[in-house]
Amino acid sequence: MNGWSAGYVTDITYVTGWYRQQSPAMMALACLMGSVDVRLPAADDPLQVLELGCGQGFGAMILAASNPAWHVTAVDFNPAHVAAARLWAAEAELTNVTFIEADLATLAEDTASRLIPEADFVTLHGVWSWVPRSVQDGIVRLLRNKVRAGGVVHVSYNALPAWGPVLGMQRVMREAGRRLAWRSDRQAEEGLAIIQSLLAAEARQLNQSSLGQSLIGRLDKMPAAYLAHEYMNEHWQPCFMADVAGALADAKLDFVASSQLVENFPDLLLTEPQRAVVQKFEDPIMRETIKDLCVERALRHDVYVRGAQRLDPASRDAALADVRIGLNIHPDDLPLEVQMPAGKAELNPDFYQPIVRAASKGPSLIKDLLALPEIVGRRRNPAELVGMLVGLEMADLVARPESEPGTEAMRFNSVTARRFVRSENLTRVIALASRRTGAGVATSLLDLIVLERLRAGQTDMEALLRQINPDPEHVDQVRQTLDDSLNKRMSFLRGAGVF
Repeated sequence: MNGWSAGYVTDITYVTGWYRQQSPAMMALACLMGSVDVRLPAADDPLQVLELGCGQGFGAMILAASNPAWHVTAVDFNPAHVAAARLWAAEAELTNVTFIEADLATLAEDTASRLIPEADFVTLHGVWSWVPRSVQDGIVRLLRNKVRAGGVVHVSYNALPAWGPVLGMQRVMREAGRRLAWRSDRQAEEGLAIIQSLLAAEARQLNQSSLGQSLIGRLDKMPAAYLAHEYMNEHWQPCFMADVAGALADAKLDFVASSQLVENFPDLLLTEPQRAVVQKFEDPIMRETIKDLCVERALRHDVYVRGAQRLDPASRDAALADVRIGLNIHPDDLPLEVQMPAGKAELNPDFYQPIVRAASKGPSLIKDLLALPEIVGRRRNPAELVGMLVGLEMADLVARPESEPGTEAMRFNSVTARRFVRSENLTRVIALASRRTGAGVATSLLDLIVLERLRAGQTDMEALLRQINPDPEHVDQVRQTLDDSLNKRMSFLRGAGVF
């Protein structure tokens, strides 16, 4: 690591990624779910969006390309990240995104803060629990200065007590890696190998933790750069939600809800006895603290508002009924059962199947779907419908249903395709910009390859299969995936205005 890093991984760059919780529309929807009056961005609202800790700027550029009337300001500590982001934005000819290299510990007092407009929406993904207290304090001062009244802030962080049983795993992984390798990505790989050896040796603290065993099983599938930035920082420290809320209160921010929408439904998150305990408290912070003790919520996506305006139930339902969604699954693929922390949740087919069939025909208002004559169920509960469809990633919000694919979005997507398309890691999920949705649309690298071939007039998927050249035992699986991409995913991407 470099001397200026202050314990943060800077010798390798972070992986690019898109996280739908960072979308202003998702933040606004979370606020409505939490009965706070924040309307979803309208088609041509000239929003100011601020991202703190933007990495290589992929998410910031998607928002800028999808919303030409917005201006996105993105800040990162690492000059390599900022340089890469500026090159990418220049290649895509994006003029409504600004990248700033700055230390969040001192930015509020730095002259560079003058370049940051007062923000309508702010997002911090993967920052808070990875940085020292001095940086957290600097973030709070910046938010105090830069979030407008009524502005919305999204913050994600590793949460306690879920992480408690595996604090030792991270510490051993980091310390072992530092002693066995020099570069941070190699340190992460060496540290993980030690942890895997300890699990095989039945190390008591690893074997007794279901979260630890689950994490270790997934980590060897993760890119080394991700592992390094997640686990090898000196100041890595999971947080209690109450402590984060207490710190952000100094910026006059009130906790509202989770942008992981299904986490706002106690019936899906908690058992009946657990809900009985939660309901003893009116204080939302205490309620969330109890929830975190009852479920394995390792990563929180919390939404705060500066000056929350509360909605009565009727007004909240009316606002949610006017939400417009676009389906991103095939009607035949509707799951009728989903696993939730409180157990399996069943989706009533007499209610959801007619709705999904109707929504598959094009962007739909929640109130129109609830008015379908053939559905059987809770017609007066728009929160449940939008929470399940969007929260379970079966549908996306749609900002501009009549919009043609935007020039800015198309240009950005072409640049993204050139940078990402290659034969390895075909199942990795990224995103493409969409003026119609006003946000990123999740897609795999395989979808992107298929999309680029269709644009070039090449429809022979068998030729593509030969080019990919999968292992013989996986040929049929890859062929089926290609068929699904061509005959299902492409229609969704077209409907989302990606091409």
